[in-house]
Amino acid sequence: MRKLLLIGLLGCVALGSAAQIDSTLLRRVPRKDTSGLLLNMDAIYNRPFLSVGKTPVAVGGYVEANWQRMTTDGVSEGHQFQMRRLTLFIASSINKRIRFLTEIEFEDGTKEINIEFASVDFEFHPLLNFRGGVVMNPIGAFNQNHDGPKWEFIDRPVSATQMLPATWSNVGFGVYGKKYRKDWVYAYEAYLTNGFDDSIISNDQNKTYLPATKLNRDRFEESFNGEPMITAKAAIRNKRIGELGLSYMGGVYNKFQSDGMVLDSKRRVDTWALDFNTTIRRTGTYITGEWAFVHVDVPETYTQQYGRNQMGGFMDIVQPIIRKSVFGFEQSVVNVSCRVEYTDWNRDAFIETGERIADDFFGIVPALSWRPFPTTVVRLNYRYNWQRDLVGNPASKTAGFQFGFSSYF
Repeated sequence: MRKLLLIGLLGCVALGSAAQIDSTLLRRVPRKDTSGLLLNMDAIYNRPFLSVGKTPVAVGGYVEANWQRMTTDGVSEGHQFQMRRLTLFIASSINKRIRFLTEIEFEDGTKEINIEFASVDFEFHPLLNFRGGVVMNPIGAFNQNHDGPKWEFIDRPVSATQMLPATWSNVGFGVYGKKYRKDWVYAYEAYLTNGFDDSIISNDQNKTYLPATKLNRDRFEESFNGEPMITAKAAIRNKRIGELGLSYMGGVYNKFQSDGMVLDSKRRVDTWALDFNTTIRRTGTYITGEWAFVHVDVPETYTQQYGRNQMGGFMDIVQPIIRKSVFGFEQSVVNVSCRVEYTDWNRDAFIETGERIADDFFGIVPALSWRPFPTTVVRLNYRYNWQRDLVGNPASKTAGFQFGFSSYF
């Protein structure tokens, strides 16, 4: 099956390559918002797609590769070359008001092959649209807007990947809509999908770890406990101020009954996230950030290393310093950037002493990037991290350089 999938995808890539030969044949099949007030929820279709002539199918994708040399407490694994991701998009306008899009990602070569999105959209009204299939749960902003070429940093935020499950998607259905009013746009999304399983507290990380549930491939064909998960987001954007989003995702994660026999009480996981982004017009400074909270009903039989409350987030500041032709690339932009991030996997306290449990992470990443074209970025990052264990021993320190690129194609 994997061979057949690869053959089909390579055929689509070939079609996209053929489309690049004659630019007069190109068109973008997925319809974009032309108001200029794009939201994070628009990131799914706000990508470069290519199609030939009148064919209803468009293709696209992006690639990420990098080198790094990192040292943790004086110990290094040396020079590492990595092929992080190859992601393919396939979209189709089935009808004037029916669209299909899928996103298939190959990580670390072909160590992981994931369908991150595969949904059909039915457009009834700007305020009421129906979506079904494999949907991207809109918790926070990064989960929706995660494409590598959009970011000046090689690593994804720790809070989005090791606390929240980045690129988290499930099978389900839902509705979404937008409304414009002068310089404002209001939007919402709401979905019912399959959800988490008990691997979030039973995993090889030995802590409460929501991303562990991504390993459960069965979630694309059945619910772990028969209870739907709710994901909802509301967002507002002003043309001059920026975008603010508030999202929630939660549901029962444990198998509380089997064949009618009660095994346990229903245990919930609830997450909330706040995200914001803006551009300071005078300087062109772009600022984006996300902050999230997680609460998990952990059984009393579990040790205190399994946190019931988690918190974390990040903030990126990107400042263009050069806008001119560089090496013949007329649309070149050079940016200096910095990311500050924090994640606390256990915000509880020790029962015996009342002291706070540590198990936290802090990182700072200054970066220099060059965009020879808006959809391609070459990145140089310096990463410095501090991470403490449960009892708050002196932090383990990691530092090193990373260099790489990411590009849509």
